[in-house]
Amino acid sequence: MPILEWSAKALGDLLAILDHISDDNPDAAQTLKDEILLKATGLTEHPKLYRQGRVPGTREMVVRPNYLVIYRETARTVTILRVLHASQMWP
Repeated sequence: MPILEWSAKALGDLLAILDHISDDNPDAAQTLKDEILLKATGLTEHPKLYRQGRVPGTREMVVRPNYLVIYRETARTVTILRVLHASQMWP
């Protein structure tokens, strides 16, 4: 089973999103964080569960209608590349 890795950019994305949400609603930020981490952990068992990405070699996991996790998989790793709000331009 592959291991899960987070890129520095993805961790920065996640922290920025959570910081923005927590300004108004800390509980909602914690709930979103838990949901993203839980779903990301599941990628090691089912990396092909989500759609092929718009960028070749990536896949896109929709966490909620407004949040997207971009990742790349190999036989040994699943790497989270970005965590984006739907309003952000991608790619």
